[in-house]
Amino acid sequence: MTGQGINRAQRLRRQRDFQALRENGASRAHPLLVMRAMPNSLPHARFGFVVSKRSAPLSVTRNRVRRRLREAVRALRFQGGWDVLLIARQSTAEASFDALQGATASLARRLHLLAPEDAGQGAEAGSDA
Repeated sequence: MTGQGINRAQRLRRQRDFQALRENGASRAHPLLVMRAMPNSLPHARFGFVVSKRSAPLSVTRNRVRRRLREAVRALRFQGGWDVLLIARQSTAEASFDALQGATASLARRLHLLAPEDAGQGAEAGSDA
């Protein structure tokens, strides 16, 4: 997904998809985000973003948080075949983009969602020497 946006086919849009992730998805938490993931039968990953009024009271802030989350996801290479839901916490609105990107990458690694070339970059650097 590097170098392109998240197109319509890669977004979760149906309420039942969000509900299925809430009920059946594996979940990992970070102080900035909660990530839920569940396998799907598609060749690509799909993403949903939840930013509640409780976490960001102003719509301008909620939309900015969603844009930042989409960009953080776009910068990573996710494996195909997963539905992923990112849920913003209250501290997300004040966090720097680097912190948000780091939290997204950390949660994706903990759920084993990254493509192999991204998942093992830190470990491969030491093994070549």
